[in-house]
Amino acid sequence: MVSSQAQAPGAVDLQAQSDICTKVHSFKNPNRPPPGGARRFKPARQMLGDEIKYLQSKSNIKFDTPTYVSVAAPPSLKPAKHYCDITGLPARYKNPSNGLRFYNVEIYQEVIKHMPPGVDQEYLSLRGANVVLK
Repeated sequence: MVSSQAQAPGAVDLQAQSDICTKVHSFKNPNRPPPGGARRFKPARQMLGDEIKYLQSKSNIKFDTPTYVSVAAPPSLKPAKHYCDITGLPARYKNPSNGLRFYNVEIYQEVIKHMPPGVDQEYLSLRGANVVLK
């Protein structure tokens, strides 16, 4: 038997190595609460319920005060982005004959120019811009 004091040559001192993992690291925040103790978020259903209770308890809230229940945003000031109906890339051009948007001239020459009748309306229906005749 080998005594606890004697070590074989090349053996690693596990007691000294354990200090590496168990010492207090300076980069950790000592004031951080333990995980699982405090919740960091509330589900949307709970937030809405809490807000409704708050609004019912207050009687002097103005009608135009923004809340989670009455979220309304004005229209955007930025222009709408247009995308190619074939590839989904940003569209730079629009075919005047059928209204299809396309990315570059190659798409037009290879795909849109040789498209059979009626297929263009199917592409337009994907973005809700097709013509419906009654």
